[in-house]
Amino acid sequence: MHPYLFFIGDFPVRSYGMVMMLSIVLATAVAYFLAKQDGRWHQHVPDFGICCGFAGLIGARLWDVFFFDWSYYQHHLLEIPFVWQGGMAIQGGVVFGALAGYWYTKRHGIDTWAFADIAAAPAVIFGQALGRAANLLNGDAFGRPTGESFGIVYPTGSLAQHTYGMQPLWPAEIWEGQLDLVIFALLLLLRTTNHRKGQVFACYVFLYSTARFGLEFLRGDYGTLLWGLKSAQLTGGAMAVLALLVFALLGRFGKPIRDISDN
Repeated sequence: MHPYLFFIGDFPVRSYGMVMMLSIVLATAVAYFLAKQDGRWHQHVPDFGICCGFAGLIGARLWDVFFFDWSYYQHHLLEIPFVWQGGMAIQGGVVFGALAGYWYTKRHGIDTWAFADIAAAPAVIFGQALGRAANLLNGDAFGRPTGESFGIVYPTGSLAQHTYGMQPLWPAEIWEGQLDLVIFALLLLLRTTNHRKGQVFACYVFLYSTARFGLEFLRGDYGTLLWGLKSAQLTGGAMAVLALLVFALLGRFGKPIRDISDN
């Protein structure tokens, strides 16, 4: 864990913020490459990335505040904007980013489902993988104790160490980052098939939500909410079921990824 890269006077430059910014920039670059390779809409990608990235950051923060840590923030309202302290929920980032992406594509006459398949879904999961490196450097999104001699031992001063002491913890954030890269590769493979518009994005939501549901059993940074499940499992489970239904419906009634009406 290395939360601070360097200091400018008394101002700390945090690893978390720098890596998160890098993840947005590189995810946008991946989207640009994929869109240009496809031959459609690549000129919109920089503005699209800024729009969705900004909305995603707001959504990720608000989702974490209200679904994960409201018991703390209801007594510390002025700290809600302090994103540099950590505390970002990817579910909120995806929801707000998707809404911003829908608005942008409709405003500019872009086929929303096709653009989501071509560039958005693979780029987003790639950015998520890098984002988990930010969590590791910041010492958040950590796992629960393994109960054995193996695991990550966080240094003194980290939230994980404050919560569990020097107990070895499951590497939940590392495994999630690795699974995100696996999903990224699977989405690239799915793009090469004769799929229907929207199926790649639906597959992204299903695969990530399913992976997150399982990994939450290893997370130790917050407690359960309902039926012994955590908030991320409740939302992730609902999103996985919905994404699977959408994938099936698009497969039956959707349009090909390229049709004669496309430019």
